[in-house]
Amino acid sequence: MPELLLRLRWPDGAETVNYSPSSVIRNYFRAGDSYGLEEFLDRARNAMTAASARVQEVYGYPCSRAQATLAAIEAASTRFETSPDAAVTVVDFGR
Repeated sequence: MPELLLRLRWPDGAETVNYSPSSVIRNYFRAGDSYGLEEFLDRARNAMTAASARVQEVYGYPCSRAQATLAAIEAASTRFETSPDAAVTVVDFGR
């Protein structure tokens, strides 16, 4: 279950690096693609839930870091809720 780092570019140009305990997030995002804010949040919720579930399958408990990553992503997104054209770009994946 390889860990991945997900580098995001927010609508204001700021970049963040976000942890995932599983490469399953590649099923939800593609490097270089941009997603409208709501679509991005839906994908992030599904991706981090799936990543945490992978951890639970192997270790018997969900991944608190995946949950923390999702909380950080959701908190960061609140700055752009009133911007109708806000989009988040997946810059790349790293390890």
